[in-house]
Amino acid sequence: MENFLEIKQLSRKEILYIIKKTGKIKNKPEKYFTNLFNNTLLMFFEAPSLRTRVSFETGMNQLGGKAIYYDISTNPLGRGKETIEDTAKVVSKYCDIVALRIYSHSELLKFVQNSTIPVINMMTNEEHPCQILGDLFTIMEMKKKFNKITISYLGDSNNNVTNSLIYACSILDIPLKIGCPKLQEFNVRDLVKIFENPEKAVKDADVVYTDSWMSYRIPKNQEERRVKILKPYQINENLMRLANEDTIFMHCLPALRGQEVTREVIDGKQSVVFEQAENRLHVQKTIMLSLLGRLWIA
Repeated sequence: MENFLEIKQLSRKEILYIIKKTGKIKNKPEKYFTNLFNNTLLMFFEAPSLRTRVSFETGMNQLGGKAIYYDISTNPLGRGKETIEDTAKVVSKYCDIVALRIYSHSELLKFVQNSTIPVINMMTNEEHPCQILGDLFTIMEMKKKFNKITISYLGDSNNNVTNSLIYACSILDIPLKIGCPKLQEFNVRDLVKIFENPEKAVKDADVVYTDSWMSYRIPKNQEERRVKILKPYQINENLMRLANEDTIFMHCLPALRGQEVTREVIDGKQSVVFEQAENRLHVQKTIMLSLLGRLWIA
């Protein structure tokens, strides 16, 4: 890979390679402590972040490199005083790798076209590829396989997480059932089934996944309406009983208990949300090492 931008750009072989290498890095992190010595990661943030910022900074530090956080709202790019094309050309002279968490996917692609160093998509409105690779690694850890499992995703499905999940399941031939209001529209691929009925969507699932109903850009005056529309898709104990007995519950966080998921589920024995959050760190190490050609240790 020259850059890491979209799940839909990856092959099955590339996804499985990243997952396999991530397992080695997670199990023996000390073997990689100096692999990115004297390398610098620059991170541009337009969207707020906890897990993304901390996991990337920690990952780069644990690999022997340095990470720089840059808030777009405080610099010339965010204030319309400098183009994204010029920004990409300048930072390519200073750093070894750059990551962006911005809303516009087209702006990300403009940056890539003008960058001479590897670029990582930390999130755009269209895709959240680091999140989904971390999720896939978590599923492999917990289930030991991708074949003969079904993933159910319920709730707000018109978002970047759902998009990346659809692409990943299509590439890996994993059946995906999505439960969402009929008014939501998105591209559907093979192996993906849409259900307006949440009970049908979750039945016999091996993985039950949801996300926040309130993304960072939802206006305050729309929140009450969204809760009313999405309430039937809340993950609760009754819905979880319809899934398989050994089903795991996933959520990319942040979560609002009592909204998209009940406290009993997210804090219950089937929940792997914190393992899922941890695995962002490990999979992002693999991505950075791969892009910089430093994944030496088998």
